[in-house]
Amino acid sequence: MTSVREDLAPTGVLRASINLGNPVLAQGTPEEPAGVTVDIARELARRLEVPVELVCFDAARKSFEAMTTGQADICFLAIDPARAGEVAFTAPYVVIEGVFAVPADSPLTTVDEVDSPGVRIGVKQGSAYDLYLTRTLQQATVVRGDEGVDIFRAEGLEATAGIRQPIARFVAENPDVRLIDERFMEIRQAVGTTKTRSPETVAYLHGVVEELKANGFVADALVRSGQADASVAPPAAL
Repeated sequence: MTSVREDLAPTGVLRASINLGNPVLAQGTPEEPAGVTVDIARELARRLEVPVELVCFDAARKSFEAMTTGQADICFLAIDPARAGEVAFTAPYVVIEGVFAVPADSPLTTVDEVDSPGVRIGVKQGSAYDLYLTRTLQQATVVRGDEGVDIFRAEGLEATAGIRQPIARFVAENPDVRLIDERFMEIRQAVGTTKTRSPETVAYLHGVVEELKANGFVADALVRSGQADASVAPPAAL
């Protein structure tokens, strides 16, 4: 444990990068954050017997940059090939879905139809669904902004993409927009640290995440934070 503690929290404090831009994973303010990622960070620090420092951001790309530039020791991000070169990920602890919303009078009704010539999709820059759509779209184009729904509105785009829960709320609050219920991707949220950490440290993180899924910790944290409709990831394959 001593070697893991010194490797993962070399300053004597576990600095956790928290993305407040994903309301399924974190809520509240930088001064008083809450949610499943905050709970996992605090539990890791408790087990390592060090204080925790929650470094909060409003976007995944900023959370990622904080860890890769040495401002944080762990992060909570979606597993993606674009990040895997710098991040050692655990197996996922939560699985959420990426979905599209379109104007109510749009002819688009399926995920496949969204990927069509002339379709512009508003996304939050640097998000998991931005990375995925940038990599996989064949005909539609991605338009990036601070918030996908804002640029969708501002530029009159044909679609917007996002996490199911906030997109569903956006649709419920705006009768001129409708949801394409079919998911276009599964977003696998995991704990990550830099690849400079030892294999022992990465294995330790992996083991803690698996334990917290199995013993109900993750499920309880989701319920407490009002995210009971998010799914705890299945056990990792051996």
